Amino acid sequence: MILESDPDIRVVAEAGDGAGVAQLVDEHRPDVVLTDIQMPGVDGLEVTRLVTALPDAPAVVVLTTFDLDEYVHTALRRGATGFLLKDTPPRELVNAVHVVGRGEAMLSPAITRRLLTAFATGGAQDKARARLAPLTAREREVAVAVAEGASNAAIAAELGLSEATVKVHLGRIMSKVEAANRTQVAILVHDAGLA
Repeated sequence: MILESDPDIRVVAEAGDGAGVAQLVDEHRPDVVLTDIQMPGVDGLEVTRLVTALPDAPAVVVLTTFDLDEYVHTALRRGATGFLLKDTPPRELVNAVHVVGRGEAMLSPAITRRLLTAFATGGAQDKARARLAPLTAREREVAVAVAEGASNAAIAAELGLSEATVKVHLGRIMSKVEAANRTQVAILVHDAGLA
């Protein structure tokens, strides 16, 4: 109803879940697809990936109640050109459809601020995650436990390891991420948003 209140917008199809969206796009060839993150079956992030992979793909605007950076980054990586929160006023939602329909991008102001802050700080989280990427799954578990303030004995008990094995893992972690001590490992894990 919000979209059709604008005389220049025509809703050509609707889907109750994400499973049939790509087929509807293929049948109706819309200029813009508006999708929700949370849908039964196939979620909005997967819908975005499927739709943007189609030939002559329409622009995709993702709508969500969840203001999570992970969703924003995933949606943008999968080809979304718009990302709005559900509390976006109706007029701005209509405007967003027009904006992305013209080939431009549209993000909620709060999301734009966070992305600009992340860019201005050099993408600290991305850099931290890149530094942690070489860790094995077990090393990552140890690093997160260190960031949560656990002692070697507590980590050993939690992960079913000996304290000596925890120390070996910690040594490898510090070597791989070029950290001088546990505190630097903890800071890096927090910067990466893992603890």
